Amino acid sequence: MLRAGALVVAGGATVALTGCDLFDDDDEPPAPDPLEPLAAESAALAAQHRAALAADPSLADRLTPIADAHQAHADELRRVIGRPAPSGTPAGAPPASGAAEPDGLLAELQAAEQTGRENAAKACAAAPAERAALLGSIAAARATHLEALK
Repeated sequence: MLRAGALVVAGGATVALTGCDLFDDDDEPPAPDPLEPLAAESAALAAQHRAALAADPSLADRLTPIADAHQAHADELRRVIGRPAPSGTPAGAPPASGAAEPDGLLAELQAAEQTGRENAAKACAAAPAERAALLGSIAAARATHLEALK
């Protein structure tokens, strides 16, 4: 690839230098890792559980361990991917739930966990062997979360 370089003044004439960009970095971002959506989903599930806790603190005994597990999954997935977690609130984090009753909050969380379990199971089935154990563990955890939310 040729790239225009610096302008050089030689003998009163201005000449543009061009050459190979062997040492130039294109600064292209790396291709997205297939686990990035699952990491983002884990962070969003943690945030959704924390929002439900804020809406109804009486659910703390049930929801805190689940929120913590989702955050741990997000952190581990980011570690495996080799990219730091985004700073601040996850982009996909939902606002505080509109449901005011514990049953409504739990129903919303169950629906999110069901979708999350399905996504983790699909990711596990498609993953290379070195990632399958982690993804299988996440899918199993999400299945147990469904039971805990009943």
